[in-house]
Amino acid sequence: MTPGFREHVRAWCAEHVPRDWRRTQTGVPETEFVRFQQAWFAELHAAGFAVPHWPREWGGGMSVADQIVLYQELAAHDAPRLVLAFVGIHHAAATLLAAGTEEQRQQHLPAILDGEIWVQGFSEPEAGSDLASLRTSARRTGDSYIVNGQKLWASGGAHADWCLLLARTDPDAPKRKGISYFLLDMTSPGVEVRPIRNAMGDSHFCEIFLTDVVIPAANLVGAENAGWQVAQETLGAERGLTMLELSERLAHTGFRRLVQTCPTDDPVVADRLAQLEIELTGLRGLCRRLVENADKEGSGSNNPADASIVKLFYSEVLQRLTDLGVEAGGLDVHTQLTKPMSSGWESGSWLLDFIGSWEWTIPGGASEIQRTIIGERGLGLPREVGAP
Repeated sequence: MTPGFREHVRAWCAEHVPRDWRRTQTGVPETEFVRFQQAWFAELHAAGFAVPHWPREWGGGMSVADQIVLYQELAAHDAPRLVLAFVGIHHAAATLLAAGTEEQRQQHLPAILDGEIWVQGFSEPEAGSDLASLRTSARRTGDSYIVNGQKLWASGGAHADWCLLLARTDPDAPKRKGISYFLLDMTSPGVEVRPIRNAMGDSHFCEIFLTDVVIPAANLVGAENAGWQVAQETLGAERGLTMLELSERLAHTGFRRLVQTCPTDDPVVADRLAQLEIELTGLRGLCRRLVENADKEGSGSNNPADASIVKLFYSEVLQRLTDLGVEAGGLDVHTQLTKPMSSGWESGSWLLDFIGSWEWTIPGGASEIQRTIIGERGLGLPREVGAP
């Protein structure tokens, strides 16, 4: 760790983290949420804290040790999450840096730093956990592709400027070998976004309908029909430091608020709090080991199932923590109808947090899939019957 870096981040947080943002961002209209998110991203960017994981030539270059400290301090100071920028700074950037052309990187990486918003267009109504079954088609016509289909669970789609899109370019190839990866301008004719209202009253999930949408061939990422391999770079960005940030927020913000909610003089409650604190300590340790091992040359010290272990463990600890919050909060928590829009899954609006925690068992690979990966790749068990 750079000497004095933790003290530097602490001083910056004390000066720049909005003190009353949870109250002022509760129940606000979408336009105010977008304005706040972009303003907060600009502050982090000006301080060099927005994309520390990017290469130095693109505005990052921070060591992993310093990144760990940064996320620990942002969590400890209850800083707002970068909700809208998440796909851009993690998924889009990882994809472009690993497989994009120089022209694509030059066009989009600076634009992301200027506030360009991205959405992930992967899942479909019948291709969620089995993503390779997607049906959205892309037909080559001259220097363009004509795209038709539907995408589902596109978080932030209503505000997105660009989309990371998977589409089938060879319907006759085996399902993982006929998919291509595209960059889709969301202002293109034929793109329709429909927000989906969820059980918490939010509408950050969206459906995206694509009708004869023209995508220039220059927006193809990687080779045609090699989109499945490119998508692994995108999905890989959901692990590592992003999970470390979430686990730190759960330990600092979530657990702290839970302790404030619970009657700690009750021995049963105290025992459950102690168990959660032990689990959170283990989760933080797993996340730290994952990112430190991945940073080592060759990144060969991580087990192929380690990322799945972290994702599954986080999902379950999040559910147990928010469940206790609902129990301890009593009837009052059932009357809370809104939560701060820039918070995570541990806002202290416990019923909404608990409902939202179940979302974590599905995206990025459902818990059942994570257990299969752990069994097959981590423990060496026989492959699931009927697996491709």
